[in-house]
Amino acid sequence: MKKTTIMTEGSIWKKLLFFAVPLILGNLFQQLYNTVDSIIVGNYIGSEALAAVGASSSVVNLLIGFCIGASAGAGVVISQFFGARDKEGVRKAVHTTVALSIAAGIVMTIAGVLLTPLILRAMGTPAEVFSQAVTYLQVFFGGIVFSVIYNMAAGILNAVGNSKRSLVYLLIAACSNIVLDLLFVVVLKMGIIGAALATDISQLLSCIFILRFLMRTDEIYKLRFREIRFYDHLLGKILRIGLPTGVQNIVISLSNVIVQSTVNSFGAVVMAGFAAYIKIDGFNLLPVLSISMAATTFTGQNIGAGKLDRVKKCMITSVAMGVVYTVATGILLLAFAPQVIGVFTKNREVVECGVYIMRFFCPFYWMLAVLQILSGTIRGAGKTMETMFVFIISLCLYRIAWIWGAMSVKHSLDLLMMVYPTSWLVGAILILLYGWKGKWMPKIPKRD
Repeated sequence: MKKTTIMTEGSIWKKLLFFAVPLILGNLFQQLYNTVDSIIVGNYIGSEALAAVGASSSVVNLLIGFCIGASAGAGVVISQFFGARDKEGVRKAVHTTVALSIAAGIVMTIAGVLLTPLILRAMGTPAEVFSQAVTYLQVFFGGIVFSVIYNMAAGILNAVGNSKRSLVYLLIAACSNIVLDLLFVVVLKMGIIGAALATDISQLLSCIFILRFLMRTDEIYKLRFREIRFYDHLLGKILRIGLPTGVQNIVISLSNVIVQSTVNSFGAVVMAGFAAYIKIDGFNLLPVLSISMAATTFTGQNIGAGKLDRVKKCMITSVAMGVVYTVATGILLLAFAPQVIGVFTKNREVVECGVYIMRFFCPFYWMLAVLQILSGTIRGAGKTMETMFVFIISLCLYRIAWIWGAMSVKHSLDLLMMVYPTSWLVGAILILLYGWKGKWMPKIPKRD
């Protein structure tokens, strides 16, 4: 299996690290090209267009988070079949996954185009940007089927350990999106429609390339167009594992909206300082999320192979990797805090506010690493419902309760920012209580 990473043998930390690195790079490029996209729109169309894209971003992020979560279900099923060397199981799971992505993409396209005005009104989108936001989202929804198929196909490749190939196609999407943005927006003056079309076409290209690879490969996960359909009970199994993660991502995104709205009540300086650090936070956590994804694939393959001892070692090794990384980066960020925030603004008050906010994040990232990575390990065993409840309780319900209680006592920024480390602590404790007992691991590997 030349184009795959077999995680059922060899050094555990090396398998995790070498699998995670392409995921880290891919997520990094995605963050970068989204930033470049906003820069082009803001500079060549105008501030209202930038605001329209910003107003649409929360909807887009919710959908992407849901798709990535749903693809996790397919990834777990495929990785378990792959680890068990069950060729027929892999074949059926791959074709069921692609069939599901096509059906879901079509439904989301139709619903999105029709419901966009209602969604944006419900979000309270300002009148001056409403029209452009509707146009951007409707054009974006017109091509969302390609994004859904790409994410599901990438989930297939990640499940068999081929994260490098996913990185290649993500780079194609990133580069083509930037080039098409410049062509449509700067050269052809197509405005907000051009920006949305650039995204759609770049997703189409990555979709074509990844499907082409799956159809031409000689590996056991080869895709054959005539075999794309729902097989046996696999659709139900994929949805049962994937939907909880998709719902989890949506609920957490909604809780972040509540936190942001509370931050807004402290004024423009605090908003700017918080926004500057949240961008840094996004980049800093990419390796943690990538290690978590690597742990999911590792667990799935080894459970399929019946090597439960390697799963236990993976749990300890991956959590240790995440803790070491977050402690090291937390120290570095705090040591160079003014310089880091200063990249985004030269306003002294905003920099001071950003540095102040950093102190509530950086010393405590290790708790978030425990939560994310241990959850990723457990997710690989198919226990996504349990991890969903942990995330909803700690990163959603707890945060809402904290904000309501703390802000009713005192309207204080430090009380608000404490919601992050305390919610991470709650999540880490819950996942440790559930995960460390090992009851989530099957006694006998499942063969469907």
